[in-house]
Amino acid sequence: MKLRTSIRTAAAVATAIGLAAASGCAGQASSDSDVLNVGQISDSVAFFPLYVAEQEGFFEDEGVTLGERPRLGTGAKLAAALTSGSIDIGAGVITDALNLAENTDDTQITGSLVTEYYVDVITADGFDGPPADAPLEERIRALEGKNIGITGPGSGTEALLIYLFDQVGLDAKTDATLVNLGAVTSSAIGAMSSGQVDALAFFQPAGQMAEVEGVGEIYISPQRGDVPDMAGALHGVLFSTGTAIEGKGEQIEAFNRGIDRALEFIETNPEESAELLSSYLEGTDPAAVEALVEILPQEMATSAVVVQDAFDTAISFHLDSALIAEAPDYSSIVWAGVQE
Repeated sequence: MKLRTSIRTAAAVATAIGLAAASGCAGQASSDSDVLNVGQISDSVAFFPLYVAEQEGFFEDEGVTLGERPRLGTGAKLAAALTSGSIDIGAGVITDALNLAENTDDTQITGSLVTEYYVDVITADGFDGPPADAPLEERIRALEGKNIGITGPGSGTEALLIYLFDQVGLDAKTDATLVNLGAVTSSAIGAMSSGQVDALAFFQPAGQMAEVEGVGEIYISPQRGDVPDMAGALHGVLFSTGTAIEGKGEQIEAFNRGIDRALEFIETNPEESAELLSSYLEGTDPAAVEALVEILPQEMATSAVVVQDAFDTAISFHLDSALIAEAPDYSSIVWAGVQE
């Protein structure tokens, strides 16, 4: 089953890339040489540094002119946009970059955003299972047979479930029903509160929002240390292609300088960060925002540099759960500009 999962994920990305290539050459840089086009999956907390850098003028200070920043919903769509040249940088999770690398040889990770796995398993109010402080194995087994919402196939949300189920000899694809809900947090919480799903595997701030609204609780959280082998894993990343870097390398370097300033701002300015986060997550309950502000410094990278230990931890996670068939070398997939 592991091999079929890996093949299915790669095939989904390959299909998306093929569709994109039909309208443009795979791996090309976007056409406007003066504009850096950046796409991201969603408005999860991993991409909050981009918002901070925009709002605080860090990109502008560094001489970067950004185009529109579309929210593309899935890693496959992000990959397709990169290979078609409609964006120059993708902001996603490392799973997306590794999936793309299986199909596109010149995939490059160009920056680090989050160095903790920021997806949580969230159970609905009244969930029939052991409490959230029970041993991890008991909590994982309680998910067997349940309907669990994820953003989509091949995502970091699915990846967490595949990994966790594998730890206890189960297969998330056959021992649970994974329901594709897309990347809109409020919709996912609505699906759980209405009984469409029993639980969610979803990126922050879904767990914080569910707890504040009283419709669920964070049941398993790698970020808070529930899964020791995942501690310090590179998760939120920026990635691109060698062709785009060749055409816009200086702009990407300047973009990363803006990201570095944003990461420092988040760490050293909690009150201002809270105000920006509230704006970024418009409509989110202030209590959920406050809960996130407390943990952001613990999970954000200190700079865009890709630390090899964090990379290696992430690779081990993907190999152990058979999400990738073989490990790419740090020096080959991580852009030289952000290597240690």
